[in-house]
Amino acid sequence: MNFGIEITIFVFITTMLVIFWRPKGINEAWPATIGAVIIILTGIVSREDILDIINKIGGASITIIATIVMAVILESFGFFQWVAARLANLAKGSGYRLYWYIQLLCFLMTLLFNNDGSILITTPILIILLKNLRLKHHEQVPYLLSGALIATASSAPIGVSNIVNLIALKIVHMTLYMHTAMMFVPATLGLLFMSLLMFIVLRSKLPKKLPSSAHDIEEMFFTKNFHPLKGKLSVETKKKRNKFMLKLLLFVFVIRCLLFVASFLAIPIEIVAVLGSLILLVWRWYHLRTNPIDILQKTPFHILIFAFSMYVIIFGLHNSGLTAFLVGISEPIVNQGLFYASFTMGGLVSILSNLFNNHPALMIGTITLTEMGLDPITLKTIYLANIIGSDIGSLLLPIGTLASLIWMHILKQNKIKVKWKDYLSVTLIVIPITTIVTLFLLFYWVQLVFA
Repeated sequence: MNFGIEITIFVFITTMLVIFWRPKGINEAWPATIGAVIIILTGIVSREDILDIINKIGGASITIIATIVMAVILESFGFFQWVAARLANLAKGSGYRLYWYIQLLCFLMTLLFNNDGSILITTPILIILLKNLRLKHHEQVPYLLSGALIATASSAPIGVSNIVNLIALKIVHMTLYMHTAMMFVPATLGLLFMSLLMFIVLRSKLPKKLPSSAHDIEEMFFTKNFHPLKGKLSVETKKKRNKFMLKLLLFVFVIRCLLFVASFLAIPIEIVAVLGSLILLVWRWYHLRTNPIDILQKTPFHILIFAFSMYVIIFGLHNSGLTAFLVGISEPIVNQGLFYASFTMGGLVSILSNLFNNHPALMIGTITLTEMGLDPITLKTIYLANIIGSDIGSLLLPIGTLASLIWMHILKQNKIKVKWKDYLSVTLIVIPITTIVTLFLLFYWVQLVFA
């Protein structure tokens, strides 16, 4: 083993340990950045490699940040309180009905934004709602946990819902359109199965009947923040508020659709994402006269630094011979057939994601696939199996995804403690079964439609 390999492996393992440990709540971008700097200074990753990395992750990172900006803007309009009030009304006092509406909300928010943005939106909404319903801690945990799991896993159906998926798409030269055509049906059916299985596991812990709300969340927020004399936004009636919020959601949906149109027409999707966030920002300024500087404070730009730094470290592993080593191990497996290859590679990425986080796991898995000289359909199918392992299989442990780490951080800020025992009591049953079922669905869908 040469010096470069030793340094790279040491940096990678140390970086991941610090990210999982997070001493004194340190942001995950810091250890990743320090690790990347070491890799660059030792010359393991060259200047040309860095330019290649920027090219691969630049568009994906800008797209994700622009989408998160949209989520931050929605918060300014009182979207969180509005949704919390809607959920309380739709549940009609039923704890079981509330579960299914939360599942639907988290699924849709991930499709409209992305998994990190969805966690940043849905977790505060659920905290507002559950506290207003005066549920006890042990009654809140099943809703928070199941919501976070489905929000994170829902990045699988469309590639634009996860930064690491977007980066990997560029590596395998796959459009958003093709990803959705091959993945949306099997992944969505897999998510429906996952929600049903979680309901079976959590049913005894969910309250059958919900207590009445302590107060009207929506009225309190809008009365306090949007008095007619304070700005142009006229929200003095619920009917007007509903109409306004639906306009906002329709705009976000249109922008989301335009991303796929842009991808199909080979237009950089980050252009559409940035334009959408800028229009929404101007819309907010017009209605609320809010200084856009707050966007700089609320947007988690560290995600860009984290993604770039992790990719530098992964590229270091690639240059040190890890990819060649994995190709030697994986090629005999892949050559045994698409079915066997899909399950093996999907399972391998699931394991790596839970050990090292899904960002490096999917990047390593994707780079390895591109070195095998596979035909396009085989490459794309096994890549999508890796996505299932990265987006669903990674949820076995709460350290498997960046979205999960963000979720735990939000809960900690709100003094809500979810023990590993609570988490594993659900995921040890739900995640392996769901991963296997979704891999089955993907294989048979590809055989039915694309063979």
